[in-house]
Amino acid sequence: MKIAVKLGLAFAVVFLLLAVLVATTVNRLNDVRDEWDDVAKVVLKKRDALDEASTALTDAIHHFKNFIIRGGDYDKRFQADMAAIEAALTRYSAAGEVSPDEAAQLKTLGEGVKTYRTGMMRLSEMRARDATVPELDQAVQGADKVLAGALSALRERNRQMVATGGGHVEESLRAARNALLWTAAIILLLGTASAAGITRAVTRPLRSAVRIATTVAAGDLTARIEVGSTDETGQLMQALKAMNEGLARLVGQVRAGTDSIATASGQIASGNQDLSQRTEEQAASLEETAASMEELTGTVKQNADNARQANQLAQLASEVAVKGGSVVGQVVDTMGGINAASRKIADIITVIDGIAFQTNILALNAAVEAARAGEQGRGFAVVASEVRSLAQRSAAAAKEIKALIDDSVGKVDAGSQLVDQAGQTMQEIVGSIRRVTDIMGEIAAASQEQTRGIEQVNQAITQMDQVTQQNAALVEEASAAAQSMREQAGALVQAVSVFKLDGEAVQRATRPEAGVGAPAAATRVAVPPVAKKLAAPAQRAMPSAARREPVTAKTDKNEWAEF
Repeated sequence: MKIAVKLGLAFAVVFLLLAVLVATTVNRLNDVRDEWDDVAKVVLKKRDALDEASTALTDAIHHFKNFIIRGGDYDKRFQADMAAIEAALTRYSAAGEVSPDEAAQLKTLGEGVKTYRTGMMRLSEMRARDATVPELDQAVQGADKVLAGALSALRERNRQMVATGGGHVEESLRAARNALLWTAAIILLLGTASAAGITRAVTRPLRSAVRIATTVAAGDLTARIEVGSTDETGQLMQALKAMNEGLARLVGQVRAGTDSIATASGQIASGNQDLSQRTEEQAASLEETAASMEELTGTVKQNADNARQANQLAQLASEVAVKGGSVVGQVVDTMGGINAASRKIADIITVIDGIAFQTNILALNAAVEAARAGEQGRGFAVVASEVRSLAQRSAAAAKEIKALIDDSVGKVDAGSQLVDQAGQTMQEIVGSIRRVTDIMGEIAAASQEQTRGIEQVNQAITQMDQVTQQNAALVEEASAAAQSMREQAGALVQAVSVFKLDGEAVQRATRPEAGVGAPAAATRVAVPPVAKKLAAPAQRAMPSAARREPVTAKTDKNEWAEF
């Protein structure tokens, strides 16, 4: 039932009770009026009649006495007074119901009037006979006392009637007042009950609404709202119930979402930390590789210089051999010099052989480093393979040259005995030296190619180092962002934790997400063994004072932070 209908019914009841009160009051006042009419119309009229009779009796006594003393027309006046008394008594009888006592007194008055008139007639007769005053007075003595006594009795009776009528009126007024008070009390009780009922029906839901709003404001969403009416307050409670349930679902969903965000951000931060560690290890490995490539570049440059020197020496030996062929006659004299030159060449070839062996070792190390670099070191592996092939050929050629030089030395030792064959031997020597010159030219060219290849590899490693620095900066930025997101998710979880939810609300909030799997845990990828091996030599090979400064790589779009 609507509140307006309840208020209308309550006011209708109040108005009905007021109408009952007014009707009761009017009824009681009518009773009082009737009682008062009885007093006013009967008793008061009788009192007026008695007053007139008393006045007439007083006048009659006065006129009677004057007639005794003076005579004249006082007897007529006396008769008129008697007539007035009789008329008053007639009005008294006609005013209302006459009680037996009143009837007896009226009868006494009637007889007294007759006696008084008879006395007056006798008095007239005696006066006519010239009777004395005492005789006249003795003739009518006591007649007025009978009338006066009867009138006094009627007046006393009338006074009692007035008192009785007043008592009846007062009783009626008292009854009317009591009825009015009782009716007013009943109306007050019913009105109070109606007001209390309506007030309770209105204020109880409002107090419940205030209590629920207070608990919601305090973050407690576990309150159960019961709706027991369909009026405006019931609609308010229904709206509060819907609001509380909706807010509970929303907070539950937000809490579930924040928990998922916190878990995911923690996993992202852990993964970024692992990635940052691996990136640092990769950067250390690249620094070690760059240092090794610098050493290899120096060694290759030194090898190229040695190859040029060997080429020059081979050309010089070729010139000497040509001159020796033209001066065969001086072979014996210059044999010792040739023997010494051959020994020097043998030493140089030994050096070349050692250089080729070192080049082979360096190429092998470069191939190992390229294998460690993986996909990015594929080109470097090809170059290292070519360098190793050239080194092997250089070693083979050096061995061959050494064998030839040894043979030449043996022949020079036997030259003194084979002077006749010196020319042919010198031609062979010239041919061998030419071959040595060609081989040394090839070695020099290969060394130049090897130098250019190593420089390209060094540039590639430098670029890889720059890219690694950029990746490290990106990883640090991603780690910082993940940590910030984790902190914000924690703050959001703390803010949402103020609300209290029951188990059903939490289930309702998380039910739509039941099919969604939890974020996959960040896989902690182990650091490759190659990177670990590279990191260790880098720390051993490069002291803290000789470490390279952090490289800051800049692009057109972004500026990379230092690693």
